[in-house]
Amino acid sequence: MEIDYIISILKPMLEGAKATVLLFLIAIVVSIPLGFLLTLAIRSTIKPIAWLASCYVYIMRGTPLLLQLLFICFGLPMIPGIGEYLVLDRFVAASLGFILNYAAYFAEIFRGGLLAIDKGQYEASQVLGLSKWQTTTRVVLPQMFRIALPAVANESVTLVKDTALLYAVAVPELLHFAQTAVNRDFTIMPFFIAGIIYLIMTLLLTALFKWLERRFKFE
Repeated sequence: MEIDYIISILKPMLEGAKATVLLFLIAIVVSIPLGFLLTLAIRSTIKPIAWLASCYVYIMRGTPLLLQLLFICFGLPMIPGIGEYLVLDRFVAASLGFILNYAAYFAEIFRGGLLAIDKGQYEASQVLGLSKWQTTTRVVLPQMFRIALPAVANESVTLVKDTALLYAVAVPELLHFAQTAVNRDFTIMPFFIAGIIYLIMTLLLTALFKWLERRFKFE
């Protein structure tokens, strides 16, 4: 009987997990390049650009992700005059919130990776006659990504768990279906199953980044 019940609730929960995985993929694919661009903007010699990028990172890292999601989903449509043009599909709005938030965190990770590169690397590149572009693409960026990879891995695992915040903006995902089953059936079993699914996702993601770390280490 218990097995039959688990099978019966597993299908809708796996459907919810699809939304979780989709949000993670969208956020990670877009926020990492955006974070790198923010890093370049912060290091820009053009002061207004550097200042704006720094302020953006400070605001996004200094306010809760949940608040940002609520603002994008429910706050933007309430802006006088233009609110009616800012009504977004809930999943699209949530994806935008995750992208904007995690881009700020990845920007700080990449900035730390750049600061960790010894200045002697730049001097050695000049001695070898490498151009600024060659120094950046062949020397600086590979080392930066290698240094930043563990922090990126940790932030990516956090992103998987933060997808549960979709529940707060009424986007059907894994936790939504688990809570629905708990309320309907008066059992905590769905929460255990949801926890196992999250653990499997984070385990696979951790294994992937461990493989990437080994590959970069020996190349």
